[in-house]
Amino acid sequence: MTNIIRYIIGPISICLLLIATSCNEGMPKESPAANPASAAEDIASADQLYGQREDLLQLRRAIVSLRQALTKDPGSYDAAWKLSKFNYYLAMHTDNSKERDDAFQAGIDAGKTAVQLQNEKPDGHFWLGANYGGAAEHSTIQGLATVNDIRNEMQTVLRLNEGYQDGSAYMVLGLVDLNAPSVVGGDPKKAVEEMEKGLRFGEPNAFLHLHLAEAYKKVGRNDDARKELKKILSMTPDPNYLPEYKEATAAAQKLLDQIDHGG
Repeated sequence: MTNIIRYIIGPISICLLLIATSCNEGMPKESPAANPASAAEDIASADQLYGQREDLLQLRRAIVSLRQALTKDPGSYDAAWKLSKFNYYLAMHTDNSKERDDAFQAGIDAGKTAVQLQNEKPDGHFWLGANYGGAAEHSTIQGLATVNDIRNEMQTVLRLNEGYQDGSAYMVLGLVDLNAPSVVGGDPKKAVEEMEKGLRFGEPNAFLHLHLAEAYKKVGRNDDARKELKKILSMTPDPNYLPEYKEATAAAQKLLDQIDHGG
């Protein structure tokens, strides 16, 4: 999820293949047809590698597989939105600032491609918005997105599938309100309201509980913050999200210690 998340890949671009000229005959060859079956194999391989994402080398290999899938089948929605998601995770975890910036940009480009392919599905909108938000917070790239860009993508997710990713769109909207300056609409109290809406779908979402606890702390509701943090520390994690759960529990324990010691 956030933290739902510098691999040196330039921005993803999906172009039409140029017709090559035959050296021997001087006649143009036809562009190769899309190969959805082979692309699907690349996507399956990428999914397996993503399961090992704590090893960023495996994550980078997964990204390469998805880029290959889009080359073979430029109309693959699954390849596009997963490429946006995988780049987000890479950007949030690499220590290399250039790789981080490149990954956020690649995630944005892939998210835009996914939205163009399937505008009425939530995945592309969510990961496009997540990359917008990550770039705005972490990246040295300027002008990638405004607060309104992030909000618009998450509002679209809510319209399409309110419970997507266990209420994560509400979490992102809350984070915008929590972290944005008041001059562009930031408001910690509104952040609490947004994230509390997500709790209807987000009981297993450790990062939703974590960021809601941060919002509670910011508005002086430390007892409520403690409750959210203790939920994280006592929950049974989803096996598919163990890396994220480990991050959330570490952050939850740190925040709980700060609250208990007056930090």
